Amino acid sequence: MEYTVSEKAFSNRDVYIGNFKGILPHGNGKYTWSDGTVYEGDWEEGKMTGKGELIWTSGAQYVGDFSGGYLHGYGIFTGCDGSFYQGSWRMNIQHGMGKKQYCNSDIYEGSWKEGVHEGSGRYSWNSGNTYIGSWKGGKMCGRGIMKWANGDLFNGFWLNGLRDGSGVYRFADGGYYFGTWSQGLKDGKGTLYPVGTKHPSLKKWCSSLDYCNDGTSLSGLLNSEESRARPSVKRSFSEKLSISGLLRNSSRISHKAMSLDKNWTHCDPSREFIRYDSLCELSHASEEGQPEAQDNSSVYEREYMQGVLIKERASNYTEISRKSKQRNKIAVMQEKRSCIDIFGAHSRSYYLMLNLQLGIRYTVGKITPVPVREVRSSDFGDRARIRMYFPRKGSQFTPPHYSVDFYWKDYCPMVFRNLREMFKLDAAEYMMSICGDDGLRELSSPGKSGSIFYLSHDDRFVIKTLRKTELKVLLKMLPSYYCHVGEHENTLITKFFGLHRITLRGGKKVRFMVMGNMFCTELRIHQRYDLKGSTIGRCTDKDKSDENTTLKDLDLKFEFHMDKLLRESLFKQISLDCMFLQSQQIIDYSLLLGLHFRAPENLKAFSQPPGTMHNHENLPTGDGVTSSQGELLIPPKGLLLVTHEPGSVSTAPGPHIRGSTLKAYSLGDKEVDLLLPGTGRLRVQLGVNMPAQANLKVLQDEVDSTEVELFEFYDVVLYMGIIDILQEYNVKKKIEHAYKSLQFDPQSISAVEPKLYAKRFINFLERVFPDLP
Repeated sequence: MEYTVSEKAFSNRDVYIGNFKGILPHGNGKYTWSDGTVYEGDWEEGKMTGKGELIWTSGAQYVGDFSGGYLHGYGIFTGCDGSFYQGSWRMNIQHGMGKKQYCNSDIYEGSWKEGVHEGSGRYSWNSGNTYIGSWKGGKMCGRGIMKWANGDLFNGFWLNGLRDGSGVYRFADGGYYFGTWSQGLKDGKGTLYPVGTKHPSLKKWCSSLDYCNDGTSLSGLLNSEESRARPSVKRSFSEKLSISGLLRNSSRISHKAMSLDKNWTHCDPSREFIRYDSLCELSHASEEGQPEAQDNSSVYEREYMQGVLIKERASNYTEISRKSKQRNKIAVMQEKRSCIDIFGAHSRSYYLMLNLQLGIRYTVGKITPVPVREVRSSDFGDRARIRMYFPRKGSQFTPPHYSVDFYWKDYCPMVFRNLREMFKLDAAEYMMSICGDDGLRELSSPGKSGSIFYLSHDDRFVIKTLRKTELKVLLKMLPSYYCHVGEHENTLITKFFGLHRITLRGGKKVRFMVMGNMFCTELRIHQRYDLKGSTIGRCTDKDKSDENTTLKDLDLKFEFHMDKLLRESLFKQISLDCMFLQSQQIIDYSLLLGLHFRAPENLKAFSQPPGTMHNHENLPTGDGVTSSQGELLIPPKGLLLVTHEPGSVSTAPGPHIRGSTLKAYSLGDKEVDLLLPGTGRLRVQLGVNMPAQANLKVLQDEVDSTEVELFEFYDVVLYMGIIDILQEYNVKKKIEHAYKSLQFDPQSISAVEPKLYAKRFINFLERVFPDLP
């Protein structure tokens, strides 16, 4: 093909001077639009491709790589407002590694995705504040460290630009607070170490957070991708667009220079300069030059509720350290019991996770295309199984994988497919939640069963291993269970979504079920209780428990006062569910109760006892709702019941989407929503988002003299469900001698009979949720 050099003026007054290939610009050339925008550089068949410089009439300028008419590759952009970006681009959008200085002199250096901060990055405000860590969707999200200009520092987890999760706050004067946060406010238990007090090693604490919830090494993530100086263009643009249309499109490239709001942050690591070491170095440096710490100095165990201090107990470092070691020892023992007994090593548990993901992906993919129909008696039978062999190298029906060879069995696939649809779960979302790239998180066993528990990455589903006897009970009761949950959409009984078995090499069989997570909520669950209505062995050791421990009957210090109609609806359904379990000869079930506490009304001024609180923890402008003094504000009312408005509440799919909206007596028997000022508006359902007032029932002289309860009642949001429904009476009868040998209360033995168990269970709950006059 012959190339020519000439000048061409278009009818719209655009002008091109340079090389042509036929009638298309090709090679080097200069194109000037009628509005004054100019591009000079390389062309390929009518499109800006290669190296070039683009100057807009506004004064904005880009110098770098182009592809198919787009800013694509590596380049430097200078905005008309003085902002400056140097780094990677993809189709006119900042994407990859890059550094931007905003017009207000804020600087971000790190990873970008689709024009926003995504991954690991460092943001420096012109005020002197600095954040180093993970970002997602343009906001601080994940692990990161914020250092304020006044010397305060926070090392921990973030969500949507706010502190959320565990972390350490170091005050400029040398004091420390180890605790948990929710939506930027202290929320839950923590320990305050005043200046001069010995505190846990930050290096060890950092190491304990070096693993994400899914088991992935944080340091591995932060160093997983080297920065690239000039990324190459990986895709070509073959679209045949007209010269005028294409170049007009490129003139519309957005060059707005947004100044980052101070709440913004991001999450997905990828740059060598943002190393895990630099995170810890920023944090560890704070330990240097501090006064010598004293072991016997007073420290304060505290509990907060949306930033309001509700409980405080004076202690010392030695006692705190002893409790921490005990909890760590118990956690290790639980992990050994749950993993090694079944597999021999933690890695085998990881293989189990991969196997069940492969099996569920296969099963859901196989059953979903089958036309929807009513279940038949044969769908519950012994032949209602899907079996498949998964060799590591793959087969005609299965993909290759990195786990061990295994056999897969799926029980009653049509039944559970209909149950998932009954609970309004989309098949694709269900599969992605459990089998997506983010994987599952293994949890320590909360009970004595030795089961392994997994949690889906979005917290919607819990997967639990079963004993053979439990599997048989579930299969036996499945037809009746299917009818019960079909007739009662508000049932509190555990929602089952799948029942499976994996057979490993050597014949070892692992059975597990997929359930809905009743604590899948945007609200933080502060306390969890497993309530059976018994007093024998129903308490936990305070020294061995932490914020995530599931407490028992004797640990419950509250009684809950509810709206009259809400309570009636609750006990009507509990009675129906207990009648069903009684008909199936089921005993030993529990009410799993989750409590979300709201800050007491108008008590912000009393939340910080004089002489024990530091006043230096002020966030930079934009971090949460703040007063003119920078102090985080609490809404004056903890929660409100308002008339239900379907368009105003969240309808995100999940375990709670099925079920009717409840009516409240206090609002004239109308359907209601729960309004949480500063948080959101939630639909009130049975066992989900149920408001109540929690009243302390413990006498003051029964409380440890070193522990101070600041308030006598709280607004709470309740979450509840009936769990552990796979213990059959005739099975329990076989081990009744174990009760006697351990000298259990004879009344508890007689109450094992299903009818008496249900009666005792309901009577106990009526005392926990008393009927108000």
